[in-house]
Amino acid sequence: MVNTPEELGAWLRLVLTPGVGPESARRLLAAFGEPQAIFAQNETALCQVVSAKQAQTLRLMPDGCTDLTQDTLDWLQAANGPDRCVITLGDTDYPAPLLDIPDPPLMLYAMGQTAQLTTLRAEQALAMVGSRNPTPQGAENARAFACSLAASGLTVVSGLALGVDGAAHEGALQGATKGQLATIAVVGTGLDRVYPRQHRDLAHRIAQNGLILSEYPLGTPPLSPNFPRRNRLISGLSQATLVVEAALQSGSLITAKQALEQGRDVMAIPGSIHSAQAKGCHALIKQGAKLVESAQDVLEELRLPAPDAQQALDLPAPTQEDAPSAHDPERALLRAMGHDPVGLDALQARCGWPTAQLQAQLLELELMGQVGRLPGGLFQRMGSA
Repeated sequence: MVNTPEELGAWLRLVLTPGVGPESARRLLAAFGEPQAIFAQNETALCQVVSAKQAQTLRLMPDGCTDLTQDTLDWLQAANGPDRCVITLGDTDYPAPLLDIPDPPLMLYAMGQTAQLTTLRAEQALAMVGSRNPTPQGAENARAFACSLAASGLTVVSGLALGVDGAAHEGALQGATKGQLATIAVVGTGLDRVYPRQHRDLAHRIAQNGLILSEYPLGTPPLSPNFPRRNRLISGLSQATLVVEAALQSGSLITAKQALEQGRDVMAIPGSIHSAQAKGCHALIKQGAKLVESAQDVLEELRLPAPDAQQALDLPAPTQEDAPSAHDPERALLRAMGHDPVGLDALQARCGWPTAQLQAQLLELELMGQVGRLPGGLFQRMGSA
């Protein structure tokens, strides 16, 4: 971990130097050792490793570097809140799984149970990713799988995004035992920001019982290019990636691709053939991803034992955003149903309507041909309704 202001300032200077990307920085570190040694070199020595233009730029202090160094020191020394640290490439505390990926970050900012990061192994962690706009069933699957997998001792790694990511973090926090590293959120902003804002409370709870990680300096806003790039860390920290629900153009497929490139396994939960949110998972399964239908399938694939109470875990309550609206009851009820068969009790729990109102609306949709009644008191959307 970074121990002195001078060391922190040198690392930030290396990261912030314009035109010197991660690959060039790693070459410099391999040639000269610590960043402080890099900046002690003359241009002739630097030109043996990088271009002349890069060597000239390295001789200059980047704009804002001094202020950022002080801001980071203040953040590290904050008296209240969870533990914080900055870990650099080459530290003995650097998380081992990230050393196996092609592009490990030069610096990692961590907040939460930081002591546990140094002993984390890929076989102890599973990445869970999926749609930011999942069906109610998709969100429920994410919570339930994460809850069961955390109860088995796994750390659930995700990206703190809306939808499946948030549900996975919530489920892991519910299922983990006291003292366990429940979940890791890898974010695409500086750790002095929470994005999306709706997850401020969730981020606070993760910092108490897990970890929040970023490779981006403090003050970094939510920039679009940062999120696909951070996905390599989500998959890189984990022995496998589980895609819960994803459309064909979902960013979750980027994470799955990166997992394969890193030599990690990919698993996917199938869905309805009528659901656009299932087509990404189906595409992965066609390409060789492991089809899983339960947390037990995941544990068997990873050769891990299942907890005794796994099948008895309760599902978390649905969020308010999944509840049908009185302004458009037909469309809202169809969304609450998802694309899988669902019973009246489960549907009522999702929407919160009185039984009589729910039955009347279901009958209307049934007469319109948008909902079908199945054996066992189940209902299902018809076609692409």
